[in-house]
Amino acid sequence: MIPIQDKSTIMAYDRAITVFSPEGKLYQVEYAAKIVERGTPAMAVAYKDGILVLVDFNFESKLLVTDSIEKVFKVDDHIYFISAGLAGDARKLSETARDFAAENKFLYDEPIEVSTVAKKVATIKQLFTQYGGMRPFGVSFIVVGKDDVGYHIFETEPSGAVAEYSALAIGRNKQKATQLFEKKYQSNMNAEQAQKLLKEAIQEVYEKAQIDFGNIKLFDFKENGLKELSFSENRKKK
Repeated sequence: MIPIQDKSTIMAYDRAITVFSPEGKLYQVEYAAKIVERGTPAMAVAYKDGILVLVDFNFESKLLVTDSIEKVFKVDDHIYFISAGLAGDARKLSETARDFAAENKFLYDEPIEVSTVAKKVATIKQLFTQYGGMRPFGVSFIVVGKDDVGYHIFETEPSGAVAEYSALAIGRNKQKATQLFEKKYQSNMNAEQAQKLLKEAIQEVYEKAQIDFGNIKLFDFKENGLKELSFSENRKKK
């Protein structure tokens, strides 16, 4: 006889955050990751003197005032978060990260390390994947910062995973940008080369379609903070 798995059992894996499916999946966590995949892209590339950050503000609704949407969050003078996914979740976790940074400054009289704040936020995300009555955070962060060790780019995912990268993309079609970074990234790039790589990556994400560079922001992160730059070609491109 072949055992019949009723619909209620199948749906239990889908609904319950703490129940693994027979395939070893946590569906609610995977759904949260899919929300991130629908978000507008963001990228960061480390170069020899800092980090370049690209943030896409090309939203589907033409009625949306783009300046009203936060995707870049200052955590401390030396740390910034860039988000893809649910804006409310990004805002809440960024506020928590600011509290971590302020507490560290108060207790130890020194800035918090970039890896520490990234791991603390990732730990919160992970906790929301293992207790009932909660849902995972539907947001991924690019964490850029500088401390005594140097410049850092971290990613925190809805699952609670955290890792450091030299070049990173999150949001829609991030795989296309990642593949390009893996082929062309070089650790000794200058700012001009890093900007060229980011432009090529966003074109890959849009699959060579028309891009409104007027709604794509480029930032240069150095030890004195995040500074907005202008693309050399700030117009629609085919």
